[in-house]
Amino acid sequence: MARPTLADVARLAGVDVSTASRVLRGEAAQRIRDDTRERILQVARELDYRANAFARGLRTARSSTLGIVVPQLDNPVFAAAIEGAEAAAAEHGFSLLIAHRAPGAREAGAYRRLSEGNRVDGLLVASLDDDDVLLGELEATRTNYVLLNRTLAGSRYSVVLDSRAATRIALDHLVAFGHRRIAHLAGRPGGFNAGERLAGYREGLAAHGIAFDPQLVAVAGYTAEGGAAAMRELIDRRPTAVLAATLVSAAGAMAVLHEAGLRIPQDVSVIGLHDAAVATMLYPALTTVRMPTGRMGRLAAEILVGLVGGGTPEPVAPLAPEQLVVRASTGPAPAA
Repeated sequence: MARPTLADVARLAGVDVSTASRVLRGEAAQRIRDDTRERILQVARELDYRANAFARGLRTARSSTLGIVVPQLDNPVFAAAIEGAEAAAAEHGFSLLIAHRAPGAREAGAYRRLSEGNRVDGLLVASLDDDDVLLGELEATRTNYVLLNRTLAGSRYSVVLDSRAATRIALDHLVAFGHRRIAHLAGRPGGFNAGERLAGYREGLAAHGIAFDPQLVAVAGYTAEGGAAAMRELIDRRPTAVLAATLVSAAGAMAVLHEAGLRIPQDVSVIGLHDAAVATMLYPALTTVRMPTGRMGRLAAEILVGLVGGGTPEPVAPLAPEQLVVRASTGPAPAA
């Protein structure tokens, strides 16, 4: 059976080829009636029409491909963002190219190399690099980009999670169990999200009349190893609860508590931000604050598609936490 063509879609939808092409490309600026647009999309779905991306790229100097750059491939937060971005890209006729750039990588021009040669039409960027390093590389790409879960001076488009609100939810949960010596495993010093989470931690303590103690804060970064190291630093300071900035640092902290012979949650409660299947595989299962990471990736991809099409999308407000997921790792504070 012959592969359906754009001309077939146009003929069955009762429109000219140029109109069908504009709708199927998802161009931002269209003066086409909604019922006409829906009729074209319906015909395309019924025919299982797929655009010839290679031929279209020759005509438009586009690749119909978006790139997403993440600092960790084994982090479930970035995995969820990738899934959301890929789904949105596919809906708009784009493929998604996934690239990894380790935090602090010394290779120059990583983003520029990804964008040059018409490999991608735009970039989704999740990065743990310092602002000046990231901004310099992104400016050198001369391509559209949208930031994931961070902001950057001079960049208009980013989709971020409300980490401050998520931290407040986690802290409120611990205080409700009677905890007052609550340690915080913080993210990267100077980072946007680390700053938001630390601010939420301090605001939550103040709201409950608990004095902030800098001796109960340790930098864990965004790895299990970092979480373990931070927990070793804090364990002799006798916190009754630990609020980890990330799911993976919480896992590292729990391993150290087990090694020390401390019971979770009878001796120390643990809660982490973000949720994924791995939280149920820990012992005991980890209480978390679930964040809309998949939606973050989807919205960022939709904004980028709009930019590639010549539009001016509206910025997106920080995405609120989805819910507190209570599992077995949190419980009442131990008696003094």
